[in-house]
Amino acid sequence: MTLAIQAEGLVKRFGATTALAGVDLAVPPGGILGLLGPNGAGKTTTVRILATLLRPDAGRVAVAGIDALADPVAARAAIGLTGQYASVDEGLTGAENLVLIGRLLELPGPAARRRAAELLDRFDLTEAGDRPVRTYSGGMRRRVDLAASLVGRPRVLFLDEPTTGLDPRSRGQVWDIVRSLADEGTSVLLTTQYLEEADRLADRITVIDRGRVVAEGRADELKRRTGVQTLHVRLTEPADAPRVARILAELTGAAPAADAEAGLLTAPVDDPVLLSALVRRLDEAAITADELALRLPSLDEVFLAITGTAAGAAPSGDDSTPSPERSAA
Repeated sequence: MTLAIQAEGLVKRFGATTALAGVDLAVPPGGILGLLGPNGAGKTTTVRILATLLRPDAGRVAVAGIDALADPVAARAAIGLTGQYASVDEGLTGAENLVLIGRLLELPGPAARRRAAELLDRFDLTEAGDRPVRTYSGGMRRRVDLAASLVGRPRVLFLDEPTTGLDPRSRGQVWDIVRSLADEGTSVLLTTQYLEEADRLADRITVIDRGRVVAEGRADELKRRTGVQTLHVRLTEPADAPRVARILAELTGAAPAADAEAGLLTAPVDDPVLLSALVRRLDEAAITADELALRLPSLDEVFLAITGTAAGAAPSGDDSTPSPERSAA
């Protein structure tokens, strides 16, 4: 099987700073890879190299089976790119932006207009198609920007933090579009600071930190690697909370956290068998619960455990020094 995206040993330096120190990535056809990392970890630098906007100092890149370093022009024909900020012309209408891109891609005029109409319909922008983009909401601008990256029907799509700054509804609309594109066979590499986004969309996740891959796998695999799960007990009768707290403390060796208003007790566990033991103890004590669950950690918790940094936080060190990603942007 020819991979949609394959990178091996990517190295990139900016002066004395090493932005990438041997990054490997692989995305199968129709797959979505979430590329995560703290600010300055090398995400945008990686995307720029894969999209042929920046040459690495070492390593190999293949996109849609094309050697992107030896033949970047051919590789670009297979690539769509949506960066962190909308790149459409705000003075033009949505339709005019899409037609312009079609013409730049050497589509005949009628074909460019048909393609623009198709994309406006798909992205629910038909009614706004004749309005200048400067009148669009943030979510509408992001959708037309994403539509612009699809005019040439790319086989591989790079999305660099595509929903930054969007409200939850607009973000959900973009998520639906990205998932539908993958279902139709488009391969996607997604960088994001929203870990819920990676959890919802990505088939696999690669975490990079300080220019190196530090973890990779499916979201559930990464969650299991932390070795910590949380036992949730929502009581039918809140008055039973003190007795249940004692039982949890005896089973887990740790005092549980309590939300008295919600009637919820939680405790970290490292052995899933404890759930069965808790069920027996509650039954023996004639205590009923509306909810008993053993939950994996959130992707946010996994990210913090792997990198030591919260998502969206700046890298450790002198924050006044521009990161290599910002220098490359």
